[in-house]
Amino acid sequence: MNKTYLKQLAKQTLPSAIYNRLGSQLSGKEYCPPVGKLSFGNLRRLTPISREFGYDRGLPVDRYYIENFLACQAQDVQGRVLEIGDATYTRRFGGDRITKSDVLHVVEGNPEATIVGDLTTTDNIPSEAFDCVILTQTLHLLYDMKTALANLYRILKPGGILLVTVPGISQVVKCDWGSDWCWALTAQSARLLFEEFFPKNNVQVETHGNVLAAIAFLQGLAVEELSQEELDYQDDEYQVLITVRAVKPEVA
Repeated sequence: MNKTYLKQLAKQTLPSAIYNRLGSQLSGKEYCPPVGKLSFGNLRRLTPISREFGYDRGLPVDRYYIENFLACQAQDVQGRVLEIGDATYTRRFGGDRITKSDVLHVVEGNPEATIVGDLTTTDNIPSEAFDCVILTQTLHLLYDMKTALANLYRILKPGGILLVTVPGISQVVKCDWGSDWCWALTAQSARLLFEEFFPKNNVQVETHGNVLAAIAFLQGLAVEELSQEELDYQDDEYQVLITVRAVKPEVA
C-alpha cells in the first residue's frame, strides 16, 4: 500500500485529534491543538497560582537564570565588590577572591550595609573604587536609569566589571518597593542603554527563557516544577530575563 492510501485510510478511521497529533509527529513538527481543543488544566484561571514569584514553592524561575549567569561569570567576582541589599552573591560566587565586600542599601537600618544611598545619588561613593559591581533585579526600579549607569561607570575601577540582570517578561510586584517598578527591558533596549556609557565591544547582552518558562514564571511556579531541558531551552522572542556584562576600559 502506498503512503497516500495509508494517509487517507488513517484520516477516515482515526478521530481527528489523534490523526492530527500523529501527523505532526510523523512530519517532525510540534503538535498544535485545533481551536477549542486546547486543555489549560490548572492554568485556566484569572489569578496566578502564586504571587510570590515562586518563592513559596521553591526557587523562582528568574533566579535560576540569574544564578546561572553569575556562576558563568564567577571569575569576575573578585577584589573589592559592591552588591545591593546584601552580599549573598558576592560570598557565593566570589569566595576567597574577595578582598573587600561592600553592600549598598537605600535606607539606614540594614545590618549588612556599608554604604547607605541611592544609585542615582552616589556622591558618597568614591570614584574608581570597585573591581566588580553585582546589580541583580535593581536597575528597573530606578526611573533615572541613565544617571544610575553613569554613577556605576564612575565607581568602577578601570577594567572593573558590572554584572547586571533586569526583568523582561515579569509580574509587576506589589510590595514595599513595588511602586518603584518603572521598567521592563529587552535585549535591544539594554544594549543601547549600556552602550551609552561603555564601549560597544565591552558590553555583552544575553536573554534567557522561553514561552513555557515565561508562563511558569508569570503563574508563580518554581524551578522545581520544570525540567532542566525546559528551563535551558532558549527562545529570544520570550525574554524572561536579560543579563548584561559591561567592562570599564583600562587606562590607556
